[in-house]
Amino acid sequence: MTVDAHHHVWDLSVRDQDWIDAHSPLRRDFTVKDLVPEARAAGVDRTVLVQTVTVAEETEEFLALAADHELIAGVVGWTDLTRPGVADELARLRELPGGQYLKGIRHQVQGEPDPEWLLRADVRRSLAAVADADLVYDLVVLPHQLPACTEAAASLPGLTFVLDHLGKPPVASGALEPWASDVRALAALPNTVCKLSGLVSEAAPGSWTVDGLRPYADTVRDAFGPDRLMFGSDWPVCTTEATYGDVLDLARDLIGAEDHTQIFETTATRVYDL
Repeated sequence: MTVDAHHHVWDLSVRDQDWIDAHSPLRRDFTVKDLVPEARAAGVDRTVLVQTVTVAEETEEFLALAADHELIAGVVGWTDLTRPGVADELARLRELPGGQYLKGIRHQVQGEPDPEWLLRADVRRSLAAVADADLVYDLVVLPHQLPACTEAAASLPGLTFVLDHLGKPPVASGALEPWASDVRALAALPNTVCKLSGLVSEAAPGSWTVDGLRPYADTVRDAFGPDRLMFGSDWPVCTTEATYGDVLDLARDLIGAEDHTQIFETTATRVYDL
């Protein structure tokens, strides 16, 4: 059994993805039907579909996709954490077709100018509601936002925080600090988990190598341990640098056979209750 704990889909005829550059090869539709043959060929049995835009309707659409496609075992959606009534909104989502597939919430914190956005009183109240709903919270952040992630996780021990893409380390420059120290501080909290995902996108275009990415993978494996580390493809974002199969092979090379079951199946299954 292999779980891909992080991928996306989008249909530009339904909704624009304004984060995609006009000339990017990503500026086309990527659907579940596109993913299925690639996932099956790579031996992936279940996936977690993750939000891409801060639009409430996307979450409803993703839940419906999960209900229609056996490959999708969970959805990480979006809701506005700055508004009251998050608990009611989460309950409403769970009543929709496919609502049982809602496993977590995510917001594009990386785009927030306030490095302490997660520590706002309204956001923390909403994160508490996410915890009360037995959902997890995915962190998509930049390295300078990691200290706020640690403070938020420490203040909400009942909520599991999942760090996407290793916190986007500075792979292109080859630097490790202060990213590595900040990741270790986050990992010291037992309610935190990390996704081995997105690394090829953080390297300079066309330049990633297994050896160049290994120090970053080793850092999170040592910090979180295999029982709090999970694989994610970040498809189709990864396709600008590598194929779906290449990303899986890279992860296997980085982690070694002894941790395969934990990182490719057990952690994601437990954390997202798949």
